[in-house]
Amino acid sequence: MIPVAITVNGKVRKAHVEPRTLLVHFLREHLNLTGPHVGCDTSQCGACTVLVDGKSAKSCTIFAVQADGSSVMTIEGLAPEGQLHPVQQGFWEEHGLQCGYCTPGMIMSAVNLLNETPKPTEQQIRDGLEGNICRCTGYHNIVKAVSAGAKAMGR
Repeated sequence: MIPVAITVNGKVRKAHVEPRTLLVHFLREHLNLTGPHVGCDTSQCGACTVLVDGKSAKSCTIFAVQADGSSVMTIEGLAPEGQLHPVQQGFWEEHGLQCGYCTPGMIMSAVNLLNETPKPTEQQIRDGLEGNICRCTGYHNIVKAVSAGAKAMGR
């Protein structure tokens, strides 16, 4: 077992993990943060997307030991006071979800996109979300939701 100390949603979390423990499993099984979903086991779907040191990352592609010393934000940490983050609000208002399985990863990717590109065009939104798969919505309302989130953020 290897010791890790990862700041998750603003709080330092320490544990001993097997070297092969994926970050997504550390978050879900050790910390009970079930927002990052395991959707494909091949890093294709993006349902496990979190922010690692401010950048979106598929947590099924990172070992927990690789995240040692890093800051990780999950969907649970996006709105700590119970207020929805503007991107979450956009998904609510623009019906950017159906089953909801991909939604946490989509939202975390969108937050990363808006941090890097405050006023994205529709094409930039589509390009920014290309690593995330939704099998329900057809993406139109997701793009509208991200655009609404950007506007609500004053961007």
